[in-house]
Amino acid sequence: MEFGKVPSDTLHDIEFSLPADAPETSRVLSQAPAGKPEVYVGCAKWGRKDWVGSIYPKGTKEADFLKHYGKHFNSIELNATFYRIPKKTQTKSWKDNVGPGFKFCPKFSDKISHLKRFNDVGKLTEIFLDGISGFEEKLGPALLMPHPGMGPKSLETLDNYLQSLPKDLKVFVELRNPKWFSDPAAFDQVSLMLERNKAGSVITDSAGRRDCVHMRLTTPTAFIRFVGNGLHPTDYTRVDQWVARIREWIAQGIHAVYFFMHQQEEIHSPALCKYAIEQLNEKCGTTLTVPEFVEGSEPVRTPGK
Repeated sequence: MEFGKVPSDTLHDIEFSLPADAPETSRVLSQAPAGKPEVYVGCAKWGRKDWVGSIYPKGTKEADFLKHYGKHFNSIELNATFYRIPKKTQTKSWKDNVGPGFKFCPKFSDKISHLKRFNDVGKLTEIFLDGISGFEEKLGPALLMPHPGMGPKSLETLDNYLQSLPKDLKVFVELRNPKWFSDPAAFDQVSLMLERNKAGSVITDSAGRRDCVHMRLTTPTAFIRFVGNGLHPTDYTRVDQWVARIREWIAQGIHAVYFFMHQQEEIHSPALCKYAIEQLNEKCGTTLTVPEFVEGSEPVRTPGK
C-alpha cells in the first residue's frame, strides 16, 4: 500500500503518537449497548506467493491460499473487489474456504467510486451487491473509498449514495481528500452525515498522512487501516499505541474493531499482524488465533524493534 509512503530515513522524525479521541467518539461509544466486543485482525489479500514457506506451508498451491489464510486470521480487507466485481458464485466459493466466524470486508468497485464518482451507478451497485451477497453470514463491513479528488463539495453526493444502499449493509467510508481534515467545519459535517446514515468512518494510520488519524468514530465499531513500513521499529510502537487505545474503547463499550494490516511490501504484513494479535490477546483479553509461521521463516526483530 503506497498511501502515505515516506522515505525510510525520515520515519524517526515523524510524530506517530495517536491523537486523543474526539469528544464525539466518547458520545458515540457511551450510547452503545454493552456487550462483548468482536475483534478482527487480518491483511488486505491472501494471494501472496511470497507467503509460501512462511505462513503457507511449502508447496502450497495458489488454489489453497485462502484456506490456509483462514487458519491464521479471522478476517480480510478484500481489495480485489475494488478492481473487479466478483460473481456471486465466486464469493460463495471463497466463503466455503474459511471457517465459522470469518469476515470478508469487500471494497466497493472503483467503477462506482472512482470512474463514475457515484453518478448514475444504480445498476453497477446492484451488480456489486449481488456479487458480495455470496459471502452470506461471513460478509463484514464494506469499504467505500470516494475518489481522492472528492472533497467537501461532494458531501451531498456521498450522502445520497449512502442513503441509496440497503440499510442492513454495514459500510465504512475512507476519506482521503485533505480538505476534509483541514477544515474542521467540513469534517464535522461529514462525520455527522455518516452518523445519520449509520456509516462508519475509516481511520487510516500511515506515515505521510497523519491527518487521516482523526480518531472520530461515527458508529460503535472501528475500522482501522494500518500502514507499516517494513517492520521498522516504529511499526511495533505504533501497534502498541493502537492496542492501548482499543483497550480503552473496549472499556467504553465498543461493539467491534476491524484492524487491517498493510505494508509497503505485503510480505511483512503477517509478522506485524502476529505481533498485534499477541498484544491484543495479552492486553485486551481477546482470544484471537495467533498466526503460526513455518519453522525458521518468521522475521526476527532486530535490536531496537
